[in-house]
Amino acid sequence: MERITEKIEDSDYKRNMHFLSVSNWSASELNNATLKATDNLLREQNRMSGLPTGFVVDEKSHLKKGSKSVALAFQYAVEAGKVDNCQVAVHATLANGKFCTLVGTEIFIPEAWINDKKRCDAVGILKKEQKFATKPQLALKLIKQAIEVGTEFDFIAGNGLYGHNAELTRALDNLEQFYILDVHKDETVFLSEPRFSIPECKGIKGRTPINTQPDIKPIQLQAYIKTLIEKDFTNENVRQTAKGWKVAKVHTATIWHWDGQEEKACKRTLVISVCEKIKFSLSNGNIKEYTNKEWAYFQCSRYWVECCFVTLKWLTNFRH
Repeated sequence: MERITEKIEDSDYKRNMHFLSVSNWSASELNNATLKATDNLLREQNRMSGLPTGFVVDEKSHLKKGSKSVALAFQYAVEAGKVDNCQVAVHATLANGKFCTLVGTEIFIPEAWINDKKRCDAVGILKKEQKFATKPQLALKLIKQAIEVGTEFDFIAGNGLYGHNAELTRALDNLEQFYILDVHKDETVFLSEPRFSIPECKGIKGRTPINTQPDIKPIQLQAYIKTLIEKDFTNENVRQTAKGWKVAKVHTATIWHWDGQEEKACKRTLVISVCEKIKFSLSNGNIKEYTNKEWAYFQCSRYWVECCFVTLKWLTNFRH
């Protein structure tokens, strides 16, 4: 704060400190203002570039020491690749081509904090926020906020944490939002639509089956990709880099996904891209509605979230 006061003309240290510490302002309203301003800029960019705008959700960890900071706990830190003392937040980014910016943040509050009301009160967490929410639930909250303020975006993207979460994907189906979300290599899918029924009881011993089962076996994505041959892929220019176009081999297919509880499996589009690494994604979009190049563009949009944080880090170091 002292450095900021030195840089900005007619800046008052006490007023700035009051604003950051105890003044009554709404972080969500500030996010909404940023969201609306970015939305207006990207609408114009969309008209000029012809590229669709993505609403990308992702989480980021912030390593810290001590125990006083809000929601600080020993939990998995993405950047460290291990469990460490950190804060974790879910962030939303609007991106169109090479233009992107952060437009929303929801801090993840671990259950240990939620169960300790005195600790929450001590750091100023509002009573209405003192309830546990998973990261996919926080992502859905950010998406709904964006929809409520009239933000225009063409698709939603996110990593495997969100693509694997049936609660989130079914909610997006109900909101009629087009998404392409990453999934892990051990995700299971059906290559044709399965039928479900309760198996007949075998013999007179054992429990009577009560759960429905599919009539065909699913396959893991890491096993499915081994069945593909070169002609099953197309080479696509995904995005521009400092060294030219990033080229990826892209495969798309119609599959069915079942969360193990629903009455029937959901029809999905599987997108596989092979570049530096293999990436799997599932979408509720129609496979015939987009080309492989467009599917690849949707899938790679998570790249821009990290770009935002790299830029912020650079700006912070530059100002210092």
